[in-house]
Amino acid sequence: MSDDLETLKQDTLAALAAAPDLRAWDEVRVATMGKSGRLTGLLKELGRMSPEERKLRGSALNRLRDELSREIAARGEALEAEALNARLAAERVDVTLPAAAQAEGTLHPISRTIEEMTAIFGAMGFKVAEGPDIETDWHNFAALNTPSHHPARTDQDTFYLPREGTETAERVLRTQTSGVQIRTMLAHEPPIRIIAPGRTYRADHDATHSPMFHQCEGLVIDRDITLGHLKGCLSDFLRAFFAQPDLPVRFRASYFPFTEPSMEVDIGWSRKTGQIGGGDDWLEVLGSGMVHPRVLANCGLDPREWQGFAFGMGIERLTMLRHGIPDLRSFYDSDVRWLRHYGTSPLSPALLHEGL
Repeated sequence: MSDDLETLKQDTLAALAAAPDLRAWDEVRVATMGKSGRLTGLLKELGRMSPEERKLRGSALNRLRDELSREIAARGEALEAEALNARLAAERVDVTLPAAAQAEGTLHPISRTIEEMTAIFGAMGFKVAEGPDIETDWHNFAALNTPSHHPARTDQDTFYLPREGTETAERVLRTQTSGVQIRTMLAHEPPIRIIAPGRTYRADHDATHSPMFHQCEGLVIDRDITLGHLKGCLSDFLRAFFAQPDLPVRFRASYFPFTEPSMEVDIGWSRKTGQIGGGDDWLEVLGSGMVHPRVLANCGLDPREWQGFAFGMGIERLTMLRHGIPDLRSFYDSDVRWLRHYGTSPLSPALLHEGL
């Protein structure tokens, strides 16, 4: 090997040995083997030599290139191993230490109430049905025997949406989940036993009302359904939900366009203390009634063959009564302290009451 090649070899080996990290190693590699490297420059000079000189010089350069390539690769692998060991040492974790405490999320009270309602009614054989938040005027009002002059159909109470394209049917943000009942009766043959929890919308906002709130409505359609079935179903639900087997429940005559007869459902409570089940006062909690024959006919069911009952309740209202929450607006304030106080663990069972 000529002196210049030996010098190149020794310089490269010395630089590799002195390289402290992969970055310095790469600089040595590029300075030797790169496009402008020393060895690459010597290889480019072969074109100016005679055939005999090129043969001898080229053979020596190829041997040197192979040797330096091995040395560079070996040094690179060694530096990579050193870097990995240093990183592992720096990032070492003592797995025997206790885990760092983290804040635990909770279920929103409304979500938990829906879970419990679903569990209670599910034990009675009800299934959960869903429908769109945007309903046609027919599904939301007309099919439910609500006359055109009814106050609920005014702009002051209902959010109407603009028509799209050439459509003629008016669209509304549903004011109740009763539209799910209509869609279920149109799509399925009786017997029917469903609940329809979901968001509803009305133009109202104060301490006890919200433009968006949640309702849970129920529907039972079958042969020979009576008022006694309705009373038994709702009495059992309220006593289970409030965890009071002896909770006083009263059915009071009322009026709804879609049921006949219609009844408000009251529970016993104390006006002074707000205690559910105590005192001599009554508190209205939901509406109910036997499905009006016109509603059945609107859905293609023969009222002489089929009958049933329906009910509806505000989910926020029952949650407020259950937890003693005075202001509906706090449900939507996203106050983490409030959520921690009234929320429940997502791992806890839906029914926490003894005997349920």
